[in-house]
Amino acid sequence: MKELILLGLSEVPSLQFPLFLFFLLIYLLTLIWNLLIIVLIVTDSHLHVPMYFFLGNLAGLDLCSSSVTVPRMLFDLHTQTRQITITDCLTQVFFFFFCATFEVSLLAVMSYDRYAAICQPLHYIQTMSWKVCVQLVSIVWCLGLIHSSIHICYAFQLNFCKSDIIESFFCDLPQLFQISCSDIFINVLLIFIFAIFFGVGSLIPTFLSYVYIFNTVLTIKVKGSRSKVFSTCTPHLTVVFIFYGSAWFNYFQLNGSHRFAGNKVVSMFYTVILPLLNPLIYSLRNQDIRKAFRDVIEKFIPNTA
Repeated sequence: MKELILLGLSEVPSLQFPLFLFFLLIYLLTLIWNLLIIVLIVTDSHLHVPMYFFLGNLAGLDLCSSSVTVPRMLFDLHTQTRQITITDCLTQVFFFFFCATFEVSLLAVMSYDRYAAICQPLHYIQTMSWKVCVQLVSIVWCLGLIHSSIHICYAFQLNFCKSDIIESFFCDLPQLFQISCSDIFINVLLIFIFAIFFGVGSLIPTFLSYVYIFNTVLTIKVKGSRSKVFSTCTPHLTVVFIFYGSAWFNYFQLNGSHRFAGNKVVSMFYTVILPLLNPLIYSLRNQDIRKAFRDVIEKFIPNTA
């Protein structure tokens, strides 16, 4: 078997074009919002601090992760061409796993950055120097490449003969396991090992960081300081809960058949909707981002009144 068929979100012909327009709009908004975040961080000198350096990387990651799945889904919705080669399918899996690993690791790094800024403010400049920030992001990149490469090396050894139908709008390993006639024990074992390593290994520093942060916040007696601290932490915590919640529900709560309709909904949420939500969550309650945006608007559209 050299080609597979992606069933997509719906097989109802009358829904194909409305779905195409809807997800095209979401994809364009995702590109615009994340590019805007990157441009603001690069051009505004007030945002040249570690927190926004990591946020810029998260925005770039959201651009990539959305582009891994959405363009292919839009192509299938518009052309009704659902065939995908095994090589293209596994390539999509590679970049999907890379983006997921990058995000889960980057969220842990951002938690440590908030801990260093709030709990150790006097040593923050030394702790989170630009050299350290670049090294941390480089490590995250390497972890993503290593993790996805290992999965793909074993996935290329699989043979597919049970069926050529993937009941999803993108390629993911659990769906491929369902149609494989090869022994998938090693593949499944690797997923659980890396899920524990990256999932628990990223949650623990995130959890401990916020335990120390909340303890520090409770000792703050200056009026308004607590709300300012929470305004920088709440967006990150929101993204962490949404990301882990949707990933957990998709991979561990649904049955192994992957025929439950909710599976597509959850997959759509963390592959299509979440990259759009991330910049909105960080920008709506972040005064620095909003101020930088107003400065850009005033620069290009000066107030002549």
